[in-house]
Order: sequence, then structure tokens, then C-alpha cells
Amino acid sequence: MDAIDLLKHDHRMVEQLFRDHRSAATPAQRKAVLEILVRELSKHAAVEELLFYPFAGRAVGREEEIKRHLQEHMTIKRLLAELDSARGDGERAGPVLAALREAVAEHIREEEEQLMPEVRAAADEDELRELGAELERAKRRAPTRPHPSAPDRPPALAMAAPVAAAYDRLRDRLQSRPRT
Repeated sequence: MDAIDLLKHDHRMVEQLFRDHRSAATPAQRKAVLEILVRELSKHAAVEELLFYPFAGRAVGREEEIKRHLQEHMTIKRLLAELDSARGDGERAGPVLAALREAVAEHIREEEEQLMPEVRAAADEDELRELGAELERAKRRAPTRPHPSAPDRPPALAMAAPVAAAYDRLRDRLQSRPRT
């Protein structure tokens, strides 16, 4: 998959996770879906920040648009952190999940309607395929929890992300969280 197809695939998966949460029959199912949602959105945000946004910035040369997407990520990561700390408590998680769903839907819409078509038009197909492969590899090593206080741009992000990822994976194992 090229980079844009891969990121759109992630978007569809996250949208499905929101639907799965809504249709979950038990609190345990809802909690499990939330844990996967936190994991997948955290990994997606990390690889976008590390690889896609720098690439997009070079390809389309619209630094202000990239900054806006990074600010949206910060909002999403803060909501994810709050959701993660709720640990499935429906009373606490409900309003946060609703705000997260809205923020993610808006972010996806903007990326898919504006940024991604511009990047596809400006970039070479081989570059997009190569970036897709890099994104795929990076997702396997990306942090699995939100880190709103961590750097959101290379090179600081490139140094912080592996440390955060190792810590997250240890926490995931200790808490018996699902792996994806």
C-alpha cells in the first residue's frame, strides 16, 4: 500500500472501532474496544507525526496546514490520555469518547479531503509506496499509548518515540492489554 492508502485504511479501522464500541454488549467488551482504540490511534498519530507530516510538508510546502494538523493531534492525544486513564469507566469515558469521536471525524475529513489529495498530486508514486512501507514498519515500533507531552516533530520525536514505545509495550503486557 502506498502511504495515503495505508493511512486511509487506519482511518476506516478507527471508525469501525467507534462503531464496535457503540454496539458492544457488555462493559468488558466496551473496555476491550477502548483499549484497542487507544492503541491504534496512538500508533497512527505517532507515525503521521514522525513520517507523513514531514513528507507532506516537503511535498506541498504548506507549513501552516501541517501545524494545524499537529495541533489537532495534540487535542486527540489529550483526549486519548483522558480516555486511557478512565480505564473503561463508562461514566467517565462517555463524554470523553464523544469528544474524541468528533475530533477524530473532523481530523479525518480534513486530511482526506484536503491534505491527502494535495500530497498525492505533488508526490511521485514510488515515493508514496516507499513512505507506505516506512509507515508500516514504524507502526510496529510506535508508542501504543498517547503522550501529549512528548515532542510531535522530528528530530526530537524520533528520539522520544522508541523510549515511549518500549515503556508502553511493557505497560500493555503488565496490564494484559490486547495486542494489535
